[in-house]
Amino acid sequence: MVKEKRNIVTPGETIVSGNEFLPGDGAYRDGEDIVAGQYGIAIVAEKHVRVVPVSGAYYPKRGNSIIGTIVDITFNGWLIDFGGAQNAFLPVSEVPMYVNKNEMREFLDFGESVIVKVWDVKSRGVDLSMKMRGFGKIEGGMIISVGPNKVPRIIGKEGSMVKLIKGATGCDVTVGQNGKVWISGKDANMEVATKKIVEFIADNAVTMGLTGMVEKFIKDMGLKVAATEAKE
Repeated sequence: MVKEKRNIVTPGETIVSGNEFLPGDGAYRDGEDIVAGQYGIAIVAEKHVRVVPVSGAYYPKRGNSIIGTIVDITFNGWLIDFGGAQNAFLPVSEVPMYVNKNEMREFLDFGESVIVKVWDVKSRGVDLSMKMRGFGKIEGGMIISVGPNKVPRIIGKEGSMVKLIKGATGCDVTVGQNGKVWISGKDANMEVATKKIVEFIADNAVTMGLTGMVEKFIKDMGLKVAATEAKE
């Protein structure tokens, strides 16, 4: 397993220095320095650096669908950063096709993103699977991050808010329980519009009457609101 170093950091604090390090969630590059963008626990795993917020962090549960990024490859699987306190593991046995262990990077490579299901949560770590339909490598579109606590509002009751967004923009919206949202459409402008709508929902997640606000926001963007049964 990858050795990790952890420290409490504050915004603006340099975590590590060196062009070989890559910033992840909650961190950014400033020259040769990787700097904390938020208060939390800085985690340095090999050359990957991220900051996990002390409050509001995502805690994986069995059955959750999440979106993550490949950060390391072992002889029998992939390590995936999903924004939690530790990376998760996707065994080669939990992908939907045979993968030669000498060709694992051809199937999933460093930096690629995936939609996966939390298969098991143990004290030693989180195990993932992508054998089921609807899971796999993400290609195209864009991925944005929201607070995991905003996810229910973005999805809506029985997926009503996602349907509302898709009806207005034509874009597919896949929401991971860890706060990662994949937006995919045929029109780049509509992907950007979808991003704005999702961020608007996240910013107003605690507001009553959110559906009406979102519908107005969509109309103000010059888009049409399709007939839906959107619910709070």
